Amino acid sequence: MKKLRYEKDVEYLFVDGYNIINFWDSFKDDSISLEDKRLKLMDVLTEYAHMTTEEIILVFDGYMVKKSPGAIYDYNGITVVFTKELETADHFIEHELNEIGRVRKVRVATSDNVEQQIILSRGGSRISAREFEIEVENSMRRLEVEQKNLKENASRDISAMDEENIRLLKNFKKNIGT
Repeated sequence: MKKLRYEKDVEYLFVDGYNIINFWDSFKDDSISLEDKRLKLMDVLTEYAHMTTEEIILVFDGYMVKKSPGAIYDYNGITVVFTKELETADHFIEHELNEIGRVRKVRVATSDNVEQQIILSRGGSRISAREFEIEVENSMRRLEVEQKNLKENASRDISAMDEENIRLLKNFKKNIGT
């Protein structure tokens, strides 16, 4: 499995994928497969990544996957990690926090109490799954409002421009006819 690289002045957000899936209301539907829930979380975090300055690293347990070598890849601007066999997302995140050190800003989204204590002892900050859900939902609402305002302003600008062009054309036609 390849190794993650960390830049000096970049803020990082690690997300414990299955922990989030187990806590967020939007994933409570048992008729949706785990694969679809993972993809949905990846898509939500891709959208969220456009509204934050943090680099997002989404980590899924590969602990129970026999002979899994693990994987790290880019998914539309976020980093997705599947840990190797016998490695939990918690252990992966702890190891990465040790690699990053205390000089960088790092947050971890998880509701695992033991993990939260380890995160704090390693110089990171934590956000619970519920707090993170609210943060993401609020960001999405702000984005929707901004998109709506942009559309309304664009419509007004086009209408105003069209009226001005009509007036100019009428004046031009009148001046040519004389």
